[in-house]
Amino acid sequence: MTDDEPGYEQARDELARVVAKLEAGGLSLEDSLALWERGESLARTCERHLAGARERVETVLRTAEGDGTASSGTL
Repeated sequence: MTDDEPGYEQARDELARVVAKLEAGGLSLEDSLALWERGESLARTCERHLAGARERVETVLRTAEGDGTASSGTL
């Protein structure tokens, strides 16, 4: 992730706005393509954030399992 990349929530919210504009229609082909490209970029940003979060969770779980502190799955 880069310094100028939006956070997950910001990218998700903007992606929702882009999708709504595309679904509403009435745009020129050029405007539609530009919005679609922006949406693709935002979707990749969201995927990177989610992959990073997943990796962090997996790391914590591996560490907990190694320490013998992982939950047995029962409540």
